[in-house]
Amino acid sequence: MTKPLALVALVLVAAVWGGTFVVVKDVTQQVPPMDFLAVRFLLAAGLLALWRPHRLLTLSRKQWGYGALSGLLLSIAYIGQTFGQQHTSASMSGFITGMSVVFTPVMAGLLLRQRLGTATWVAVIIAAAGLGIMTIRGFAIGPGEGLTLLCALFFALHIVALSKWSTADRAYALTVVQLGVVGVVCLILGAPSGIDLPGNRSFWIPVIGLAVVATAGAYLVQTWAQAKLPAVAAALALTMEPVFASFFGVLVDNDELTIRIVLGAILVVGAMALTEFRAVAPCATPLVVEPDGASDAEERRDRV
Repeated sequence: MTKPLALVALVLVAAVWGGTFVVVKDVTQQVPPMDFLAVRFLLAAGLLALWRPHRLLTLSRKQWGYGALSGLLLSIAYIGQTFGQQHTSASMSGFITGMSVVFTPVMAGLLLRQRLGTATWVAVIIAAAGLGIMTIRGFAIGPGEGLTLLCALFFALHIVALSKWSTADRAYALTVVQLGVVGVVCLILGAPSGIDLPGNRSFWIPVIGLAVVATAGAYLVQTWAQAKLPAVAAALALTMEPVFASFFGVLVDNDELTIRIVLGAILVVGAMALTEFRAVAPCATPLVVEPDGASDAEERRDRV
């Protein structure tokens, strides 16, 4: 029963993250994006740190550095996503963010020198076509779509970084460090103009919910579930995030559901699935990892 439960848990995480696109778009109309992100991530990091403070003592100086660098990558991703959501719809933001699933094997191939199969390149072309159908306006991509595409790229770099540096015994502590770094970076960037936080419930209730449920809780559930499932099953479950983003965007935010968005979305989701199914294809190329032990090699294989 553990594996089906883990799979359901990841689909719920995808649903939570998909729903955040509408919430974030509304909240950032009230406060500057940096102020919002600083509060969200500092609250999440503080909650996790208070829950299990002893976990942070298990990290070496090098591992703290890995966590900090991973946090910087995550910071850029979230900054691009949050600013991008101010200039595009929630459903569009969700689908473009999902491109990180396609970018990940490409970045792994370039940075970790892993050979990419034909299926991966086909998936990239299909996803690019879907993205173009959804987002290109005339001969240019709008600023919201461009920033969100940058966000997807840095989410991919973040995933590759974790596949290289993270292990099961230090995943919790690295999560705390990363979330803390995102919060501190956003706090520093927002400080020059002054941190402006309203005192109304319409701001604090969704922000606390995002911090507790969609950040601290979701990352913990993802860490637990991916320890129980093979990477392919986990990644396919998480590809439901843009589908949920579109669903909530149409249902709650009154996004227009055009034929272009539907067709482009089908291509993007299809590319995501193809990217993950390549791992179980008969001609799939094995990953090449450093000889850090059998268990570490297996974990890296699952995380890329």
